[in-house]
Amino acid sequence: MALQYVGLDDINGSLVVLDHVKNASNEEMVEFVLKDGTKRTGRVAEIEGEKCVIQVFEGTRGLSLTNTKTRLIGEPMKLPLSMEMLGRVFNGAGKPIDGLGDLYAEKSADINGQPLNPVSRVYPQNYINTGISSIDALTTLIRGQKLPIFSGSGLPHNQLAVQIVKNARVANDDQGFAVVFAAMGVTNDVANYFRRSFEEAGVMDRTVLFLNLSNDPIVERTLTPRCALTAAEYLAFEHDMHVLVVYTDITSYCEALREYSSSKGEIPGRKGYPGYLYSDLASLYERAGISKYAKGSVTQIPILTMPNNDITHPVPDLTGYITEGQITLDADLNAQGIYPPVGVLPSLSRLMKDGIGEGFTRADHQDCANQLFACYAHVQDVKSLTSVIGEDELSDTDKKYMEFGRLFEQHFLNQGDENRSIEETLDLGWNLLSVLPRSALDRVDNKVLDQFYDHEKAVKTFGLKEDHIIKELQK
Repeated sequence: MALQYVGLDDINGSLVVLDHVKNASNEEMVEFVLKDGTKRTGRVAEIEGEKCVIQVFEGTRGLSLTNTKTRLIGEPMKLPLSMEMLGRVFNGAGKPIDGLGDLYAEKSADINGQPLNPVSRVYPQNYINTGISSIDALTTLIRGQKLPIFSGSGLPHNQLAVQIVKNARVANDDQGFAVVFAAMGVTNDVANYFRRSFEEAGVMDRTVLFLNLSNDPIVERTLTPRCALTAAEYLAFEHDMHVLVVYTDITSYCEALREYSSSKGEIPGRKGYPGYLYSDLASLYERAGISKYAKGSVTQIPILTMPNNDITHPVPDLTGYITEGQITLDADLNAQGIYPPVGVLPSLSRLMKDGIGEGFTRADHQDCANQLFACYAHVQDVKSLTSVIGEDELSDTDKKYMEFGRLFEQHFLNQGDENRSIEETLDLGWNLLSVLPRSALDRVDNKVLDQFYDHEKAVKTFGLKEDHIIKELQK
């Protein structure tokens, strides 16, 4: 028989204190009944003996110390799950907000998830095509991977997130593919932009959308990514779908966690964030993966904005320790009008080598990526030299590198909203490499060069004029 407690011992912000509570559990759900009969929900945030600190989701305004009735539900927060979730829009706590009524649930699951046995994990292989050359070729997203996007203030990470959701697909179309998208702490116009973009692109039927607005309770913001991941695990491990989870902005989530921790009176850590921020982020990121007991997979792209573009800030710093690489957006490229402004050199996908090549993308993928990366890195060295001696004093080879760098940024990075296949991306990469003298391509075997190096084609494609430089260098 469930007990109902009448009255509260204290109200502090969004927290209430209830004393003489027996057998309460951490994160147990709580129901409040106000004097006028309206109901609110909460969650046990802290337990000290028989004293419970409860976070109220809808806020404490209107609660009475004497008349409020409290009932402990006896279980943690659960999310109703069904295949009908596809195409629906929910708030940060998993309640439908699209006007289509409640979800007919096949089951409910704890939003904190079930631990995936390390023995049952399958090493991530094969890739998800995002349609973006700089990601697909140089920082390939592998199924089951967690690959964050490091952005900054004013950079187009929302636009990039929408483009990834619109273009993403898996190689074998016979298996289901779905996207779970979660937005945390966004304004109404940004939320409407996400929703409208997915509907106009015709991908809403394969998308589950969670929207937490900036004026919603902060505790709801801390639940949003967990609700999204619970939905993803259901689709992947019970319906054998490949699921891509995109959630933004992790920094908003961490700031909500900091405020929540401060309201409980916890001792702050670095920059005021709670000391358990690392383990809390790990509890989200580590829910990506593949189980040998299911055919599906959960792949994550968390997006975070770095305060003051500081990569040593606690949020990107801890994220980098847990995840398998990062995609970094570059403010200088964005200032030049290049979209998407992916900074190639600081970006990395640690699992890329095991999910590309013959049988996955194309046999020449690794060679092309290695050479593009090496050449673009050399371009930065030449730019540094140019700032000292001027471009006119550069050697003929270095001038070709400068030309390669300009073409690489204009044609490879700056693709706009175009959706490129992996074949188109790699062919474009070889075209760009063919701008350089063949002798400069020292990361590729001669057999591969014989197949893909074609300087005359590059001259025609990019309208080059100084072809005599290459001829002189190749004599």
